Amino acid sequence: MVRYIDAHRGRYGIEPICKQLPIAPSTYHEYKARERDPDRESNRSIRDRHLEPEIERVWKENFEVYGAFKVWRQMKREGFVIARCTVERLMRKLNLQGVTRGPKKYWTTNSDDSLARPADLVNREFSATRPNQLWVADITFVATWSGMVHVAFIIDVFARYIVGWRVSRSMRTDLVLDALEQALWSRTKTGELIHHSDRGSQYLSVHYTERLAEAGIESSVGSVGDSYDNAMAETINGLYKTEVILTWSNFLIHPS
Repeated sequence: MVRYIDAHRGRYGIEPICKQLPIAPSTYHEYKARERDPDRESNRSIRDRHLEPEIERVWKENFEVYGAFKVWRQMKREGFVIARCTVERLMRKLNLQGVTRGPKKYWTTNSDDSLARPADLVNREFSATRPNQLWVADITFVATWSGMVHVAFIIDVFARYIVGWRVSRSMRTDLVLDALEQALWSRTKTGELIHHSDRGSQYLSVHYTERLAEAGIESSVGSVGDSYDNAMAETINGLYKTEVILTWSNFLIHPS
């Protein structure tokens, strides 16, 4: 609005233009005075001016997918003393926003009611006080140019870190077994560990349950079609597809 007033003030005058715009003449004059004398600028405005390029830098370095919360967390890790509400306000001012997830339209849980089902030991309490206390597992799908593929994940709840994963064109037990083997290779200490999944037939198969028992891992299973019973795994899968697959697909199709 200030630039608009600057461009037309000679023809219409400042006050008549301000009457038509949501800005008071005193606000315009104060803004111009600060342009002439930076010492008049408030401490908040000075700090905002220094934080804005840093916020935009973090957002761009993370492929323009981070929202205010993740930008704030990254800036805290880098040593910035900044409130989350400040990041939210400045991102709105800079017109920066993270990617959003769409609705799920494809189900990867194939239940077999004839298989024995372990109890639900998690009860939707996805928290851990140490690494290798609780792992959550799930399968998701990814649409590629060559067709649909499935991706199996195992996530350590303590750090929300993917410890095992595998990609396959089929949803056979080998898919989840390979992801489990990678998790066991990367995390050797599996004592007093709970492995939680949905009631998909892959996770209830004999080969998979036997491998968990061999590693000394206790199995926990939620319900079918209820995303809340495996909410953390569903969240990680959604972030993976939104922040990585969809974002990079757009970059490949539209490099500019």
